[in-house]
Amino acid sequence: MGGLFDSAFFSTGWPAIIGTALVTYLLRIGGYYLMGHVTLTPPVRRGLEALPGCIFIAAVIPLALRAGVPGIVSVLVGGGLMFRFGNEIIALFAAISIAAGLRAFGF
Repeated sequence: MGGLFDSAFFSTGWPAIIGTALVTYLLRIGGYYLMGHVTLTPPVRRGLEALPGCIFIAAVIPLALRAGVPGIVSVLVGGGLMFRFGNEIIALFAAISIAAGLRAFGF
């Protein structure tokens, strides 16, 4: 046939990568646009401030539970260090070190 959609470009993963990037960008810009039209009342502000903790719990806790003792301990230590020091690098390094150490000892 020899049409545009017969090219080698469409038989690679690039269309999916470009499409995913475009959708991600549009969703992000859409969020900024929508929040530009929201009045930040005290309840809305409290909800937005609680959002990072909720996302952490929803995303990380199931993974930690599935990982067993090393996952649970490393998440608790990493979360505690993040709460105490507010430094992501320290918390991440400690959590990864603890998980690796516990796995090395057979947990």
